[in-house]
Amino acid sequence: MGKKSKTSGTSKPGKFKLTKKNIDPSLFPEPLPPLANEIGSLRLLDKPQTPGSLRKNVGDDGYDDGGVGDLKLAIDLDDHVLRRKRGESNFVMAVQTDSLPRMREGQFKEVYRRDQKVQLAQILFSEDSSADSDVTQNPTKTSEVYSEQAIEEMDEESKKQQLDSLRSAKFALRLSIVLKEPACICLSLAEISKRYLSCYGKEGAENALRCAMKGIEIATSEYYDVDEMAIEAQDKPMIKNHEKEPTYPGLLNKGLLQFMPLRVSTICLRSVFLHAGNALSAMSKDDEARKQYEKALPILDGEPRSSRLDWERSSFLVNIGNTYSRQGDYKNADEMYTKAEKLGEEQCEVGALVDGLGLIIVSMRARAFALKRSGKEDEGKKIMREVLTKQVELDKELIKHKDEVKKVMEVGKEEVVTAKDESAAPVAGPEVKAQG
Repeated sequence: MGKKSKTSGTSKPGKFKLTKKNIDPSLFPEPLPPLANEIGSLRLLDKPQTPGSLRKNVGDDGYDDGGVGDLKLAIDLDDHVLRRKRGESNFVMAVQTDSLPRMREGQFKEVYRRDQKVQLAQILFSEDSSADSDVTQNPTKTSEVYSEQAIEEMDEESKKQQLDSLRSAKFALRLSIVLKEPACICLSLAEISKRYLSCYGKEGAENALRCAMKGIEIATSEYYDVDEMAIEAQDKPMIKNHEKEPTYPGLLNKGLLQFMPLRVSTICLRSVFLHAGNALSAMSKDDEARKQYEKALPILDGEPRSSRLDWERSSFLVNIGNTYSRQGDYKNADEMYTKAEKLGEEQCEVGALVDGLGLIIVSMRARAFALKRSGKEDEGKKIMREVLTKQVELDKELIKHKDEVKKVMEVGKEEVVTAKDESAAPVAGPEVKAQG
């Protein structure tokens, strides 16, 4: 009598056991691209992704994808990392048996892993994506310049919305930990950091900085302590002094980089450097804040010159300028504002007037406040009058652009209707004689 085959102790009689032999070949996803080809939003488009969009890059023939490619890399929506780690057969088996990591309680109990990732993306990027996709909105709202005044002037309804966003970001962190996605954990911490400042201003700065620094740790380390990160998902984090156990691979883990593009780390670093700098600015630690902001600039040097990314560059440059201004160094502050203003001028030169004027306005407004702070109030008032003039230009361009987008959308709808009518029309066969 031969040896019996080994079976799992958890197997139940009569239960279907999945093997590589009975996997339906049609269940296999599209072949994985080479790791070197996973470059996210560095890959430019031949035409605008959004109708009416003016995301043509400065100095390039292509168009920006609106950050969609980078979002897919960071979220790893199609689980390219797990597919490379496990191999295609084992991955498909895990999908069919629903054994991949996912949240299995509460409202997500019946939601599969991929759909949970879609929900996670909506939580982390809904505000940014909705702002970015609405090509007719006031672009200055996309600026990430730290402003204590903006927080103080917030009404009660806005404060409530910010608190809800903070709770959502903490849920995103819990979900990211369950999904075992380090980039998502890092971006969730960045979003929590941002929301602490939006909700509480200076009073929330310490919490904001702690979260941002934890995000930096994930993006720059071989390993991190996931329990340390999970603390930040609590409504009132209980910070304890205990020995860390860094056992989860970070985004610079050598083993992980065999399956994940290095770009994922740089995408995350841009976000956590910004929010660490903003938290330090709120704490009046301008030298330290400037160091965090400056770390992101070399990363952005290699990115395309799209209006979306120029807004990101502008946020860093204006924030750096503001650190100098608060220290009474108007000369260096003005140098940063000039660089940020030039970004806007170059966007205007390629026809992106809405974003270009918006970038110029943000830079000029920062310069006006810096002049006032340095005792040159009359010069600051003069700049503010110029800002108002530019704002009138921007408002006109927004109205014009809305009309252009409306026409493009109407043409698109007509083309869809025509295509449907043509597909529904009967096709004359050989036996049908021509009429008339």
